[in-house]
Amino acid sequence: MSQQELTNKEQPAKELETAEHSDPISNGKGKKQGESEIKASSQIVTAESVQAEEVPTIPLGSLQTLSTLQPEVSVHSVEASEAVSTPAPLVAQPAEYRRSVSEWSRILWEGMRPRYLILSIMPFLLGSVLALVHLLSLRGPLGLGQWHPQRFLVGLLAVVLLQLGANLINDYYDYLRGIDTSNTLGPGKLIQQGLIKPTHVLAFGLVLLAGGSLLGLLLALAAGWPLLLFGLLGLLAAYFYSATRRALSSLMLGLPVAFCIYGPLITAGAYYLQQAQLNGQVLLYSLMPGLLATAFVHVNDMRDVEDDAQAGKRTLANTLGLGLNRTLFLALLGGAYLVLLIIGLPHHAPHLALIALWTLPTLVVVVSGIVRTDLASGLHLVLRETLKLEAWFIALLVVGLLLSAILPILPQVPSLALP
Repeated sequence: MSQQELTNKEQPAKELETAEHSDPISNGKGKKQGESEIKASSQIVTAESVQAEEVPTIPLGSLQTLSTLQPEVSVHSVEASEAVSTPAPLVAQPAEYRRSVSEWSRILWEGMRPRYLILSIMPFLLGSVLALVHLLSLRGPLGLGQWHPQRFLVGLLAVVLLQLGANLINDYYDYLRGIDTSNTLGPGKLIQQGLIKPTHVLAFGLVLLAGGSLLGLLLALAAGWPLLLFGLLGLLAAYFYSATRRALSSLMLGLPVAFCIYGPLITAGAYYLQQAQLNGQVLLYSLMPGLLATAFVHVNDMRDVEDDAQAGKRTLANTLGLGLNRTLFLALLGGAYLVLLIIGLPHHAPHLALIALWTLPTLVVVVSGIVRTDLASGLHLVLRETLKLEAWFIALLVVGLLLSAILPILPQVPSLALP
């Protein structure tokens, strides 16, 4: 290479170096401006429509490099090399929770409203005791041998199964028609609480009705076919009281049906189970549990009057006003005590039956409660007191009847024990 060419190549470098040393201020500004322009051109894009907004972008060369490399995806197992144990959660999720047999039994038992069994047990007990009193009055202590405890137990179980089945069926059809969905005072409501599927409630209720019907059929074979009529009427009432859209309780027939079932039907059926016959005295006694049970059903309808009206359920309680409802309730209670006085006051009557008047303090509580309240919570308390009133009333009445029959024959007992 000639000396002249080397001189030409070194000349621009010297000029550049001379310019850098000669004007440092301007050179620094130019350098910074050039770097900022390069950085802005390579990293951001300024949109004309959106001024002063910088949008970061990915250089096109990087994307081309990634597409050229085509990295492979490797799959590795995430299984732990050692066993890992987690503690049991303090609160189990609903899907993971499994109830025990005892828990299921308790839930079902509470859902079947066992407290309301008083409505059917007490008239059955009264009818059975009336049959025993009749036997003791006719044959003395020997009449006890003609009373059938096996029939009593089987008949009581049949009545209990029928009522429990009716309660479950009532819950199912109330759920279908939207009745008592917002009522938190009443018992039961297995479906509304999400504890059991609706079809399971219906199936279990039908099983209980079938069991009660089967026992009733066996009793009819032992005591007489007329008893089959009592059982058939009870079965139809237990199902159609709340079943279907034309349920008896929705046609303002709930009170008459309750009076007939929990009064004459069960009382007379229990008496016929022991005696295979009926008389007018039994029908007179059956009025008392029937009236008390009807009062209970009526105050229950008074408590649920708003919910029933919203669901389209027609009852006598949501047809009458509050004043007439109170009057009807007091008339039903007064009618039961009037029948008691008619039975116990005459000269040759069983006067010890009047010990049922010991329930007058409870009656005062019930009457004052129904007069002083118009709230659902207050009526619920009246309902509970009414149930207690019926239980004690019939229990004391039964005790009085037994004492009236046993005391006259006590002198005959020692003679029977002699050889």
